[in-house]
Amino acid sequence: MVKAEIITIGDEILYGQILDTNTQWISLELDKLGIKTIRKSSVGDQKSEILQILNEAAQRADVVFITGGLGPTKDDLTKKILAEYFGCDLVMHPQALQDVTEFFAKRGRELSDINRDQALLPTKAEFVRNSQGTAPGMWFNEKDVIWVSMPGVPYEMKNIMEQEVLPRLVNHFQMPVIYHKVIKTVGIGESYLSELIENWELQLPEQIKLAYLPSMGIVKLRLTAVGEDLGQLQEAVEVELQKVNPIIKSYIFGYEKDELAEVVGRLLIDQKATLSVAESCTGGHLAHQFTQNPGSSAYFIGGVLSYANQVKIDQLGVSEQILASDGAVSEACIQAMSQGVRNRLGTTYALATSGIAGPDGGTAEKPVGTVWIALAHPEGVITRKLTLGGTRMQNIYLCSLACVNLLRKYLLNDLN
Repeated sequence: MVKAEIITIGDEILYGQILDTNTQWISLELDKLGIKTIRKSSVGDQKSEILQILNEAAQRADVVFITGGLGPTKDDLTKKILAEYFGCDLVMHPQALQDVTEFFAKRGRELSDINRDQALLPTKAEFVRNSQGTAPGMWFNEKDVIWVSMPGVPYEMKNIMEQEVLPRLVNHFQMPVIYHKVIKTVGIGESYLSELIENWELQLPEQIKLAYLPSMGIVKLRLTAVGEDLGQLQEAVEVELQKVNPIIKSYIFGYEKDELAEVVGRLLIDQKATLSVAESCTGGHLAHQFTQNPGSSAYFIGGVLSYANQVKIDQLGVSEQILASDGAVSEACIQAMSQGVRNRLGTTYALATSGIAGPDGGTAEKPVGTVWIALAHPEGVITRKLTLGGTRMQNIYLCSLACVNLLRKYLLNDLN
């Protein structure tokens, strides 16, 4: 296994002034090649700290990627530090000078001394062309490690990686094949999921590893197979999928990049069905789950954002008696809301939400996080009471997720 370390340089990253997206992107690209990222580090613009992290990386990685610190200003130290670290001088590189000269000429700008100095490279560095900017990348083969230094600007770094670095890595290393398969589940917590599939997990073949990747409301299972033949790895993973799917079929909504509402949208299209929503506590978030997906106009008709009780009465036909006796956060109200929007917009199905998202508004009988959801369908209404305990935004998200999943399970005839 080829091991990689990624180092980002810049005070602005440590201060939180910019978001480091480079390390995630690089890791994904390396994974496709079979290179395993074992460490990610961020250091500021201090020479001693940069030298320390370089020394540490040399002890544990086969290839080290460095982004940042290659600009023309005084706080950009990477190039000088790398020259010192590898015991060599900075000299003007002819191709780098030609590239930076042409870069400025095409833009009708004069090449200043400070920008001309960007063509200075350590003598032990191999020039790596940057067609999108003025700072070239550098490739070193020193201390039994490959070192790749690139600008921190994401679009420049990505271009250098795709055009120059990734092909060189393929030629330099003999790498194993890594194959991932991601199973996406909803409606079950990580610990309960683990209990259900424990026996299957314990019997996985040696070359296949399982990782749990939980997020809010969703748990992903990632199967990773390592070997030499991609086809054989895919077949082995498929065998394991066939074993585990019947155990957790009710909770699986998709694979890889599938999103829950997108999957439900496809089910609606297959059934030539339409959907509307009536939202109170979710404030439009439920509708957004569907409308953010291209092609949602094929099934999503619209909705009513009935945040105030008067809107529930006027637009959805909720009776004043229900609101007076049961309240807006009640089964009776949510039934009326879902039926009201379904009838008003003439859709096959309708989803509705009403609850106390917080942080205020709760009572002893109905604490913050109390939510009712409903699905109106041609034969009636299905309701569910949720007791959530998160922040306001978490409660809104989880409520919307539960609604979408309720519809998914109904469309698959999988309701308990």
